[in-house]
This record gives sequence, C-alpha cells and structure tokens, in this order.
Amino acid sequence: MVGDMRAVIQRVTRASVEVEGRVVGQIGMGLLVYLSVGRADGDKDAEFMAEKLKGLRIFADEAGKMNRSIRDVGGEILLVSNFTLHGDCRKGRRPGFDAAAEPATAQRLYEKTAQLIAEAGIKVAKGVFGAYMQVTSVNDGPVTFLLDSSRLF
Repeated sequence: MVGDMRAVIQRVTRASVEVEGRVVGQIGMGLLVYLSVGRADGDKDAEFMAEKLKGLRIFADEAGKMNRSIRDVGGEILLVSNFTLHGDCRKGRRPGFDAAAEPATAQRLYEKTAQLIAEAGIKVAKGVFGAYMQVTSVNDGPVTFLLDSSRLF
C-alpha cells in the first residue's frame, strides 16, 4: 500500500529554524523541506521522498536551466516536520487532520527520511519534531514544488 507522504520544497539561499528562541537547525544554499507523514505511510514512502530530494534537478546549470541536483551543487537540506500539510480544508472553516500519521509513526519516518539523505553525504539540518518552530528562509527564485509519495502531484 502506497501512502501519501507530502513535502513542500523551497530552493533557498539560506534557512533556519528556531525553538524557544534558540536556532536548532540552519543551512546555507539548498532546500527547505516541510515534510508531512500520512496515516498510510511506511518505509517505502520515506525512501521515495529521500531519493526525490537527493536527485531533484532544480538548481541552475551554466545555461541557467534547472538541471542540477542538491548533490551537484553541494547544497544542504533543512528538513522541518509539518503535519499541517495533511490538513483537509474542504469542509467547514477548521482544517481536519485525520489523514496525518500518529506522532510516533510520523517521527520515525521523518527521522528515516533525514537519515537516508544524510547517508548520501548531504548535510541535513532539522527542526524539532512536534515542537512549535519559527522558520526563517530566503526563497531563491522563488522556486517552490509540491511532492507526494503517492505521485498525485
């Protein structure tokens, strides 16, 4: 069964995340990735997401075309957990979060995704899972993509 791990990916010149006024993760040039784990997600979804993030060619080459990956440019990734990406706003005025994974599963798959990226030699900074965070970034482009492990978008 394929899940629906979701990500918002922003190409940035720099980004950082703070918890209780203290910087817990920061990067220079690279990707700010908000990651949400769905109820049906498993290891295969984390593997899919990590592979996509490592290989997505969204950095400019010499001709200015998006033709280089995070590995190609020596960039970094700031991975921030964000269950609200599974918020359902179709009914009423308050989002529902029934599609989001339970916290223990979400944290395990969030950490697995980070580990798989780091194992490829890419620097990964992280937020604090489940914490209230303040994220600061400078979006480069702006270049922003949506990614879903069920490949709906």
